[in-house]
Amino acid sequence: MSGILDGKRILVTGVLTEGSIAFHAAKVAQEQGAEVVLTGFGRVTLVERIAKRLPKPTTVIEMDVTDQEHLDSLAAKVNEYFGDDEGIDGIVHSIAFGPQGAFNFLEADWEDVSTALQVSAYSLKSLTMALLPLMEKRGGGSVVGITFDGSIAWPKYDWMGVAKAALESTGRYLARDLGGRNVRVNMVSAGPIKSMAAKSIPGFEELADVWNTRSPLEWDMANPEPAGRGVVGLLSDFFPKTTGEVVHVDGGVHMMGA
Repeated sequence: MSGILDGKRILVTGVLTEGSIAFHAAKVAQEQGAEVVLTGFGRVTLVERIAKRLPKPTTVIEMDVTDQEHLDSLAAKVNEYFGDDEGIDGIVHSIAFGPQGAFNFLEADWEDVSTALQVSAYSLKSLTMALLPLMEKRGGGSVVGITFDGSIAWPKYDWMGVAKAALESTGRYLARDLGGRNVRVNMVSAGPIKSMAAKSIPGFEELADVWNTRSPLEWDMANPEPAGRGVVGLLSDFFPKTTGEVVHVDGGVHMMGA
């Protein structure tokens, strides 16, 4: 049987461990027929080791989204990997970082806040624009960002919550401005996953405990695959006229009242 991403080329950021949403997005994308290329920051050799656990071989391109030289050279490196200049069909943005100071809302300084906003939100625009020429070669494409519901104030999340709200808003503005180029931009708002990123969030257990009492569907924090499947669905042609949307893959917590 053919997959829903047959013939697609997808760039996936943020694969750091096998327990990440990005890894499972890449895995399901390959299972559904896509060719996948990864990017890594800092620990590229670690990402290369994790990439070997995917169903099919791929490569890892080093990329720091705060480094304009990296962004400027990204399209050429993607072309080099695929061996042609025929473009790509999709991008998975799974990039977020907040210094420890960003997790104290009232005491955080601008340096910490600006870092969180640049890496976690502005990078969606930077990455998309760096690869826009490659998507235009394919007649358009799909950009999917991974967020954590930015519509409410979560315990302990503080300026990272603000950054996620900014990420979602950035997605809407990109969807507005790139719709004429047939580029869709959507978000998957996932429930909490016990990933390496989660370990850097002070009070993560308190935040995640919300799902133990309020999720209508049983939520497994050790299973990122449902969110990965949501990402792949939005990358596919099954949502040809959906853009600027936030699709919740969170067991239903987002719709529960007080």
